Amino acid sequence: MHLVGNKLILSLRSSVHLLHPREIKKKMGSWAYFDPEYETLSIRMNPPQVSVDNSSCKECTLVKVDSMNKPGILLEVVQILTDLDLIITKAYISSDGGWFMDVFHVTDQQGQKITDTRTIEHIERALGPKGNTSGILKTWPGKKVGVNSMGDYTAIELIGRDRPGLLSEISAVLANLQINVVAAEVWTHNRRIACVLYVNDDITNRAVEDESRLSAMQDQLKNILRIGGGSDEDDSVGRTSFSVGSTHVDRRLHQLLFADRDYEGAYVAGNDDEAGCPIKPKVTIERCEEKDYFVVNVRCRDRPKLMFDIVCTLTDMQYVVFHASVSSEGPYASQEYYVRHIDGFTLDAEAEKEKVVKCLEAAIRRRISEGLSLELCAKDRVGLLSEVTRVLRENGLSVTRAGVTTVGEQAMNVFYVSDASGKSVDAKTIEELRKEIGHTMMLNVKKAPTNAAKALDANGWGKNSFFFGGLLEKFLT
Repeated sequence: MHLVGNKLILSLRSSVHLLHPREIKKKMGSWAYFDPEYETLSIRMNPPQVSVDNSSCKECTLVKVDSMNKPGILLEVVQILTDLDLIITKAYISSDGGWFMDVFHVTDQQGQKITDTRTIEHIERALGPKGNTSGILKTWPGKKVGVNSMGDYTAIELIGRDRPGLLSEISAVLANLQINVVAAEVWTHNRRIACVLYVNDDITNRAVEDESRLSAMQDQLKNILRIGGGSDEDDSVGRTSFSVGSTHVDRRLHQLLFADRDYEGAYVAGNDDEAGCPIKPKVTIERCEEKDYFVVNVRCRDRPKLMFDIVCTLTDMQYVVFHASVSSEGPYASQEYYVRHIDGFTLDAEAEKEKVVKCLEAAIRRRISEGLSLELCAKDRVGLLSEVTRVLRENGLSVTRAGVTTVGEQAMNVFYVSDASGKSVDAKTIEELRKEIGHTMMLNVKKAPTNAAKALDANGWGKNSFFFGGLLEKFLT
């Protein structure tokens, strides 16, 4: 166990050794001086041009970005837009050469144009010259692992074999240690679970630094992950890790599950929905001989953050997107990417093609929302997450995905749930939930859409993404 800053590193298999910069310098010899201003020279000489256009299209807002090309720029831009809960309906990308030019057609969660001046100003600031040179991309909007953007906390990452009630057991351990969960993101896929938890001491509201408490947390979390068999040396049982520096939470969850090889093994897809839209994504890879690219085609059911998940996976697999076209056709999404490996090579080996296809399919499925979503809002306290997940477990419900956040003194949780067999939850179970927790917190139950990612409920909320603003507003009125 190690404590680095405010991060707890738990390892079930091997220790982690971090070198001090002076040690690295000794190992690599003396370095020549490098002026840090040189890194942003090209950006300052050719500042990005960003425009938010509400006049060219009747149905959506156009966000246009022209800038110097650099590694990972497409992922950064898509991340900014998706973190604002914007829906990307179309996109056209071109970055072949030294310049990056792209156009995004976006709407808000209700399918309307972006008219809020604060949102527009943030897009222009984050994607413009100040965002590229002042570090704004590293601080918005509090969705980082390793950034003190949500107060003084300890960031913990867990990954292991999923089973009914596991999230309830994890949260119970933290509650018994008087450790409060400030925020969390939990994904499950292919019988694996990955979570990023932000916790602090209930009394001091600061990061947990006491060695005895950290040791107790380590031992108990290790025991929970080992339940069901296996040993410390068995990676399939479970392990914990963390990312050094600044990593977006959603990207980190993708990285954890990718490293855990959740894309391997058989995945049982559901039936087609009533609109004929297949649950299973269709990914194909073809060769473009003329330009020496490989073309990755994705067709699947549309949903928010789909483009982020695909671009994130390609980027982390060391593929560079040179051109792309993204569009939505009713319930379907069609996305086409012209890519090469970062070393300049194309996808020639069939085994590598097959791996890319499997990884993209897994990335798409990790965030698919089916069944019921439960949105809860209550006064934050130690043990709240443990209480809610215990009630879900006692009613035979499994959590497939969860998001927890805290705004002021209010905790807002979203759980996607199904019954133990993976089927939809019946009305009787929902009524039991209302009786048990409805008197202490606000509970909103919604059915995830099956025939269109843009479907809205009676209140106009997006049905298959975390959207806490409306929930908090209702709670406070």
